[in-house]
Amino acid sequence: MDFNTLPEFDRDLKKLSKRFRSLEQDIEVLKKVLSVMPEAAPPRSFRIAGTHSGTPIIKVKKFACKSLKGSGANSGIRAIYAYCQERCEIKFLEIYFKGDKELEDKNRFKLDK
Repeated sequence: MDFNTLPEFDRDLKKLSKRFRSLEQDIEVLKKVLSVMPEAAPPRSFRIAGTHSGTPIIKVKKFACKSLKGSGANSGIRAIYAYCQERCEIKFLEIYFKGDKELEDKNRFKLDK
């Protein structure tokens, strides 16, 4: 499985990593999980409806961040990615803390084919 990121995702991750020190390690754990189970698997993750993209856009809700003590998988960190099964590729689009912003930025979902 190939993993890629948007530049906006990299900026979000860098900014959040200053607040949540374990976040980069937590992303590596997420990559291992997605290598085995890349499709949406409720309640851990689900497809975002209305994206008008041929590539499924998936939001991970159950994201365990070690830096958010006592939260476990309900940490409030959300990760959004596109899964292209034909190319065996996952492209991370956005990561955010739910306490800072309630919903994802759907403008990032316009993917180049």
